[in-house]
Formats: sequence, structure tokens, C-alpha cells
Amino acid sequence: MPNLSRLFVGGGHAILVPSFPAVTCAVQANMTTGCTPREHGVIANGFYWRDQRRVEMWTSWNDCILRPQIWDMLHDRDRAITSAVWFPLHSKGSGADYICTPAPVHNADGSESPWCFTRPEQLYDELTVKHGHFPLHHFWGPLADVQSTAWIVETAIATAERYKPNFFYIYLPHLDYAAQRSGPDSKAAHQAVVELDAEIGKLIAGFEKAYSEKPLWLAASEYVITSVNSVTYPNRVLREAGLLKTIELEDGEHLDFANSKAWAMVDHQFSHVFVQDSDPKMVKKVARLFAKHPGIAEVLDAEGMAKYNLNHERSGDLVLVSDPHSWQAYYWWDDDNKAPQYARTVDIHRKPGYDPVELFFDARSKTIPLNANLVHGSHGAPARDLNQRGVLLTSEPGIFLGGQLADSQVAELILKQFTEE
Repeated sequence: MPNLSRLFVGGGHAILVPSFPAVTCAVQANMTTGCTPREHGVIANGFYWRDQRRVEMWTSWNDCILRPQIWDMLHDRDRAITSAVWFPLHSKGSGADYICTPAPVHNADGSESPWCFTRPEQLYDELTVKHGHFPLHHFWGPLADVQSTAWIVETAIATAERYKPNFFYIYLPHLDYAAQRSGPDSKAAHQAVVELDAEIGKLIAGFEKAYSEKPLWLAASEYVITSVNSVTYPNRVLREAGLLKTIELEDGEHLDFANSKAWAMVDHQFSHVFVQDSDPKMVKKVARLFAKHPGIAEVLDAEGMAKYNLNHERSGDLVLVSDPHSWQAYYWWDDDNKAPQYARTVDIHRKPGYDPVELFFDARSKTIPLNANLVHGSHGAPARDLNQRGVLLTSEPGIFLGGQLADSQVAELILKQFTEE
């Protein structure tokens, strides 16, 4: 995995240092293209399309990834090699032979009906006959739990049985939820590991029945969630400095993209700051604002972004990186009574940034509390501590680097050197 992460190998496992930004869409694009954001253009879990003055979080189609992915490379080698892609982000419209990923129907009354984009197109209808609709409300938000992962496992097995694709890429999201709500060391997070382990067991057993030979398994953690005890509000800082502007509407204060000299699209433990016309003087002014701001570990300018292979035209003019135990919230209002209506709802489409507070829906008031301090786990910052490093597992020990590092003593020496860096 050149340029993506560092592997420290022993037997059938390796310590995997996640790339930065250590968030879902960027890491998945890294894994499936073998490239970095500088090349594939996925610079976060969302994009700010400057020409349209529009933020798009999570929902972009596959053409946002500007480099060929694994299934494209396999097709280039041999069109007979088939691939299935189950639930990674930005997979709608990809070149894989079999696809299933959420694509809810947005109704005129503002509600959503469950649906998935599939290839073949009729596949989702066929899957619902036995498995029911994908439990979208259990995929993210206050009801997020193992039900969504269980549906993904069941339908992946069914697809393997029917089509037997040569390569199967599956995203199992379950470990995200409890760790962000309660912290990665909480009882709820530990229970989530137990629940995911059971589903992985079903997946392995199901695939072994579906194929005549045991599949080669590779299991990778995209990132590791760390405990957080503080939150930073970049947009409030920019507003206090007179750089961020809002528009007063009936339902509260909305971000004014056109007239703001600078604003931040936040994403877990980092944010892209977009400066009007990319004015160099203003970029320097904003950088000074955050240079010693509590919770901010680094302020990346063009040179700093290049260090992390994040220097792409889609990136902000600056990138703010959090301390490992802090994260960033998108809020810009200084009075909760002036927050836009969508701030209190589960709404990934209008919020100009990621909002884990959606996990804390209040059933009595039927709203989201505007208290970012409720969040106890986050990710996204560069991995500098051991507790930010994940794993890459394989069902065939010795496969990494042709088996030359399979010896456990060698692995221990590498690990020792790694931990002393």
C-alpha cells in the first residue's frame, strides 16, 4: 500500500496506520484506488462545490473519485473477473458488476422511503422479498445499531451464492456508533465488538458455503475512534472575527456562502476552510486565528496539505487539524434560539459538515440537542499514538510481502521499532 499507510507485519495480521484524513470516504477511496486524495480528489466525507456554492456530504456518485478503482483494474486485466461492492460510500454508478448501497427516495413531504441503488437494477427488489428493506434508520443516527450491518451481511451472502463474484468489497459500519456516543472504551463500544464479531462469523460461514473454495479474506480497519473530551467551533471563531456571515431566515440563521470571507466545512477531527477568492492575505489572517487555538494541533496551508497528500483543488485554502482528544463542530450561532431548524434534526443534506450529535436524538422533544459535548469518540486526525492505529488481517498468514515477515520474532522487532518512533 504505497503512499497510503504503513504496515507492520506479523503472521496473518499487521498494524495499519490510517491515512489522513482518517474518515470513511477518503480512506475508502485510498483503499480502492491505491492513490491519495491529491490524486483521487476525495478530500473528506463531503465536498464544497465552489462554482455552485453548495456543500454535498456523503451522497456524491462514484464519478467524484477521479482514479480507477479495484474493480476497474480487474476489468482491465480480464473482463471475466467480476466484482461486488456492498455499501462503501460513493459506490453509486461505479464500474463493479454487482452493487448495493443506500439511495433513499426523498418524498415531496420531506420524508424518506428506504431504497438502495443496485446493479443489476432489479436486484434490490429481489433482495427485499426475503430480507425486507434495508433498515436505513439503523444505518446512521439515533437508531443506529447492528441491524444495518446484519442486513448487509445477509444480502452479501445471498449475492455470493447467486453470482459468485471473484472479488467482494464489503463495508460493515457497526463499530462507528457506540464508540462515538459513549467513547471507544465504554461498555457499549465493547458490546458492539461482540455483535460485529457474530456477524463476521455469519459472513465467513455463508461465503464458505457459497464458493467451492474458501475465499481469501482481508479485513481492514479504516481508522480508529479515540476518546474526546473537548470540541472546537471553527465557524464561531470565524464569525467572531467578522469573516463568516449569516442570513436571517424564518427558521434561524443560515450560513451565507456568498458573503462570507471564510467558513469551515467540518468533518470529525479536521475541517477545510474556504476563503473567498482564495485571497492570500485573508488565508494568512485565518491561519493566524487558529495558530494557537485550543484543540487545534495543526493549521495546514498549501505546503502543509502537500505533506499529507491533500493538496487538491477541491481542498480548502486551509485545513484545521484537531488534537487527538478534540473534535470540531459545524455550529456558527452564538444563541441556540437562532440555530437553523435543521440543526435539531437528522439531516445530512443541509448541514455544511458532519454532525455526530445526531446520535443523541431526544425522544420526548423529538429533536437533536445542541450540545456538542455529548460526543465522546471521534476520528480523522493523523495517527500519532498507538491507540489511533488499526489492523489489517488476513486468512492466509504470510501473504503480506510474500510471507517474508510472517515470523513472529521479526514482527516483534518491527513493532518495537514502530512504538519507539
